[in-house]
Amino acid sequence: MTTAFVLSGGASLGAVQVGMLQALTDAGVRPDVVVGTSVGAVNAVWIAESMDGPRLEQLESLWTALRRSDVFPTGARSVLGLLGRRAAIVDPAPLRRFLGRHLSIERLENAATPVHVVVTDVLSGRDVLLSRGLVLDAVLASASIPGVFPPVVVDGRVCMDGGVVNNAAVTHAIALGATTVYVLPTGWSCSLGDVPKNALGMALHGLTVLIQHRLADDVEHYSDSVDIRVVPPPCPIRVGPADFSQARALIDDGRAVAARWLEHGAPVDIGKLRPHEHPPRDGRRATVMS
Repeated sequence: MTTAFVLSGGASLGAVQVGMLQALTDAGVRPDVVVGTSVGAVNAVWIAESMDGPRLEQLESLWTALRRSDVFPTGARSVLGLLGRRAAIVDPAPLRRFLGRHLSIERLENAATPVHVVVTDVLSGRDVLLSRGLVLDAVLASASIPGVFPPVVVDGRVCMDGGVVNNAAVTHAIALGATTVYVLPTGWSCSLGDVPKNALGMALHGLTVLIQHRLADDVEHYSDSVDIRVVPPPCPIRVGPADFSQARALIDDGRAVAARWLEHGAPVDIGKLRPHEHPPRDGRRATVMS
């Protein structure tokens, strides 16, 4: 039996996966192969070296130290991108530096546990599985949200965020021979108090809703051919995917929810990945903030 962990994207909500991984480790569940997309690729590469306690503690520390300016810095590039003078509105250099300081595996093929990163070919529109090559380039390409980050050239191929086509790569895990697939979604911001107030926040929120819905479709489609176990994300989530200030709470919630799910026999329930509503916290409907 081959067990795969499939980690989806979701920007700052990727902190949820740290708690999920801690709960799975506590329960003795380990992967034989790991597949990651977008921010899930960062977490996937990290655990491909080791999933022991200290390694996960380091990942937790990485997430709690992360700030929005490390990922989405603002500046002249944002203006130039909006004016059509750049291919994106965010400079990827700070994120490249941050990841370069912390990712210890240089090449994908050198990982202790086989790890694969999903990207999208800009010109063909197809998802591509990267299994060899420089880790930093692969991860940055997989996380290059169109219009937000510029595309990344990998082996002569111009690549962007893998979540555009295949956010939770269940299909790739099956093709790699997995018989049991643990999917670790980030969830989506299903209980925001207000509509995102800027273009970046709105773009990220829309993308996370889209990819979680697509994930639910994939689970339903492939559940007859492989044992798929979707670790439930916390719900409701009241933090937006561009807000990195709540990593500590997201990690704790992710761990608690996953631990309860495992205690109850890991039941299949994808309802929280579908669009749904929560009662307004203050009795008012959300408003658009300017």
